Amino acid sequence: MCLGVPAQVVELNHSDPAIATVAISGVNRDISIDLLLDEDLAVGDWVLVHVGFALSKIDAEEAAITLDQIRKLGGGTFETELDSFASSSIR
Repeated sequence: MCLGVPAQVVELNHSDPAIATVAISGVNRDISIDLLLDEDLAVGDWVLVHVGFALSKIDAEEAAITLDQIRKLGGGTFETELDSFASSSIR
């Protein structure tokens, strides 16, 4: 299953403004923020990430609720998504 997973922006890539580093549950990775270049993303913002792309900017409350709901799906869904997040790359 592939879900949109909330992640927090921890670094903006100044040499490539279409790339940001995000974190989820202690896992950091680079993602494309091409779809959100007009959103003025900043470190600390939350985004919904799917297959290496930030799809939308969300607030911290929505991120917390979504992460909680993914964890409640059970069956290792959250762990599977976290493994996919950690092992994938946009480069």
